[in-house]
Amino acid sequence: MPPHRSKSEKNDGMAKQLRRDPYEVLGVSRNSTDQEIKSAYRKMALKYHPDKNGNDPVAADMFKEVTFSYNILSDPDKRHQYDTAGFEAVEAENQELELDLSSLGAVNTMFAALFSKLGVPIKTTVSATVLEEALNGVVTIQTLLLGQPVSRKVEKQCAHFYSVEITEEEARDGFVCRVQSSDKSKFKLLYFDLEENGGLSLALQEDSAKTGKVTSAGMYFLGFPVYRLDQTVNSVAAAKDPDTAFFKKLDGFQPCEITELKPGTHFFAVYGFFLCYYALQISC
Repeated sequence: MPPHRSKSEKNDGMAKQLRRDPYEVLGVSRNSTDQEIKSAYRKMALKYHPDKNGNDPVAADMFKEVTFSYNILSDPDKRHQYDTAGFEAVEAENQELELDLSSLGAVNTMFAALFSKLGVPIKTTVSATVLEEALNGVVTIQTLLLGQPVSRKVEKQCAHFYSVEITEEEARDGFVCRVQSSDKSKFKLLYFDLEENGGLSLALQEDSAKTGKVTSAGMYFLGFPVYRLDQTVNSVAAAKDPDTAFFKKLDGFQPCEITELKPGTHFFAVYGFFLCYYALQISC
């Protein structure tokens, strides 16, 4: 007599049988690059995200399938295992990577648009529509010169996009992008990477904070390495032998993980949660 299987076990078995090839799900070929896979995932995650599709169960299932597929293909080891032996080779690990979407019901909560350096999707409260338009390259971008201030009004859950051209000399010096609102409005300062297809993908975000009579946000880009000092030097040892302690302290400087600032075009946006009046300036 065959062993009794619970309803959940039967459903799990059916789900495994219905799984599609991750390459097919994302619409990419088996020799696609990591960047091509990431770009395909971002587009499909935006398309099927629950915030854009209400309570559509088909879209919700597609979002899960797209994310599940990306979890396999974005990891070099799991991708190799899948290419070699299919789902069985990665099944146990992938079960832990499936996402719980129960917490994504808030309006305009975009998931899988912003990625950490490890490729892990990070939650952000930027409108999915804004992110999708940027990724598809259909946003209007105003070109700014370094030091050129601009003051504008951005509507609720909308964004204004800007670009600035940085020379090699300016990249070595570094630059800063500052935004402030005199009416203390809540907004986000966003920084975008340029995709191969000409679209923009969200890379960094900074929330506005109250500073005196205004709210402000800023991003700093440096053309030189930055080090962090490890403060665990033994104070007793330092008192006994100051010279040795000094050189030991120098060993405590560890490089911070920062992206090298390169010359070229850089893209920013100001996103308003509500109607917002702001002033933006990019300068050295």
